Parts: sequence; C-alpha cells; structure tokens
Amino acid sequence: MQSLIPVDLPQNSYEIAIASGALAQIGDRLKALNLGKKVMVVSNAVIFQHYGQIVLDSLAAAGFEACSHILPAGERHKTIHSIQKLYDTALENHLERSSTFIALGGGVIGDMTGFAAATWLRGVNVVQVPTSLLAMVDAAIGGKTGVNHPRGKNLIGAFYQPKLVLIDPQVLKTLPVREFRAGMAEVIKYGIVWDRELFEQLEAAPRLDHLHDLDAKLLHEILMRSCQAKAEVVGKDEKEAGLRAILNYGHTVGHAVESLTGYRLVNHGEAVGIGMVSAGQIAAAMQLWSAPEADRQNALIAKVGLPIHIPPMVSVEAIIEALQADKKVQAGKVRFILPQAIGQVIISDRVTADTLNTVLSEQFQPEPCT
Repeated sequence: MQSLIPVDLPQNSYEIAIASGALAQIGDRLKALNLGKKVMVVSNAVIFQHYGQIVLDSLAAAGFEACSHILPAGERHKTIHSIQKLYDTALENHLERSSTFIALGGGVIGDMTGFAAATWLRGVNVVQVPTSLLAMVDAAIGGKTGVNHPRGKNLIGAFYQPKLVLIDPQVLKTLPVREFRAGMAEVIKYGIVWDRELFEQLEAAPRLDHLHDLDAKLLHEILMRSCQAKAEVVGKDEKEAGLRAILNYGHTVGHAVESLTGYRLVNHGEAVGIGMVSAGQIAAAMQLWSAPEADRQNALIAKVGLPIHIPPMVSVEAIIEALQADKKVQAGKVRFILPQAIGQVIISDRVTADTLNTVLSEQFQPEPCT
C-alpha cells in the first residue's frame, strides 16, 4: 500500500509519501527533488544503528555525499546546546545553502533538525523521515520546529517546511510499545478535532495498545487519515494564525505535565492523553459537549494503554503556573482547545479558574485501597 498526500501551501508545498520499504528509496526520492549533493543525516544512536546504513547506502547509490550527526536521545536533550553541536558538524562537512538535513528519528530529532535547518546559513533544505508513530502522524508534518527552554516546551523555534516527509511503516517494528502508545494519543486527537470517522474506526478496533494488534490495512488507514487531517489543517493555516491551534488539543495541560515531570516520567504522548482528558472534562463542565462523549474519549485513551490521571507528584498550583508560560497564552489568558462533539472543537479563553481547579483536582491518580 502506498499513499501520496499533498500539503498545499501558498509557498513551499510538498508531499507526504507513505510506502512500505520507502527508507531504501530515499536517495532516488531526493534526487527527483533536484536537491544539492551534500546531505547530513541527523539521528540518535539507537535509530541510526537500525536504519542509518540503509539511508546512507541509498543516498550514496543516488550520488549524494552524506555525513551524519548523532544527537542524544530524549526530550531533555532538546536544547540549544544540542543544536550547537549539530552546527559544528555542518561546518566541519562544509554544508552549503543547497545542502539538505535529513531528520531520521522521532519527534525530538525532527524538531531539532528542522530548527537547525531553518537557522543554518539562514535556511537549508530539510527532509523529514519519521521513525516513531507520533512523528509520522504529527511532528514531522507542518513545519513546526524548535527546542525547549528550561521553563517551557518548544518556546524557541521557527516555522520551516520540509521538502518531503517520507514515511516507511516498516520501521515501526522496532518502536518500543510505550512509544507506539504515545503516538496513538495524537491519532485520537485527530479523531476528536477533525475526523469523527477515524475516531469511530479506532473505537471499533478490538485492541489498539500494541502494533501487532493492528493489521496492515488499519495501520495504513491510521497513518493516511492522520496525515490527511494534519495536511488539511496546515494547508488552511500554515503559521497558526487561527485554525491550526486546534491541533494543540490536549497539549495545554499536557505540556505543563510533561515539563513539570522533567520530560522523564511522562512522555509527550502520555502527557497529551492526560491533557485530552482534562480538556474533555473542562468542556463537559462548561456544557460544551456531553458527559457520555467525554467518557467515549477517555475510554479510547485508556484502550490504547495511555494514562488518564495526573501524576501525584505534580500539583494543581504548579500546572496553573506553568500554563502562564505556554505559547498559547494571549493577553494573559490561557487558550484551551475544547470539544463540542467528536470531530468538532473550539478555541476558548473562557475557562474560569474555578473550573480549571475543580477538573484538575479530580484528575489526580486515586489513592490505592488499603
């Protein structure tokens, strides 16, 4: 199965290519884009060990001169310091304005590589080759790049579109179960904000908590529909002037939980799952959607194997303080993405402190029975 999904933009349009075995074709695909001969593959050690040689061999066969840079794995390394090391490798290998950075990895690699490409020589080509489900359906698409500040996630960054997003579902076979589930959080997000049919397909699946529970057809459908949703939203609002903000569903409280746990205890997808529960309960409290719809969402999040409770070491007060540093704050007001129905959301800055306090207080991990 193969799919080509266009991301139509006023400038810098590109394609998302989904094809089994696509990794070994990357050299020919880049050659067809008429990119410069010098290429830098950016990855982490684990991913590069699995797939780096396949990519380098394909690039060499197509006539590219390729070097590589290995970044440390993990959200806590998504810093300006890591970017500096990447710049050093680009300089040592004489990468030019016509050169290309290839992001081979998950969302952290994609964000950092994209940001480095946007800022090296004021902008070089970047190609996204996501290797995690989360990156395939979300992080690699749409041109958001960046690194974290000690006080908040992705506060330093740029919008910078790739020349191509190349998705090879075969690489998911080496993805840890926890990371697969993290990616499914973003898939559920698309069902809530944009694609009711996708949500219902997920509900109908017998199990969703492990890759081997999905047949190839369902996996391709998940990838295709999620990428299509992201492409449609980005095509209507490239730089988050309005509509694109709906893709932050679950990320408001989610980013706060993620940063307050040091990017170690809770990963991004788990934090988004927790944040979607918060947003859904806020919407129910404000009577924007029904309690049964909120329950359907929460049941699907749990079905994937994601947490729905806030970790006990995080306080309501700390979350509320962290929200004030969020990128989505406007005129001092925190903007929440809130569902009105499955497949339909609104952007609201009308969440009261009382509602937020009540919902968050009720979402903490229950004390175990003694």
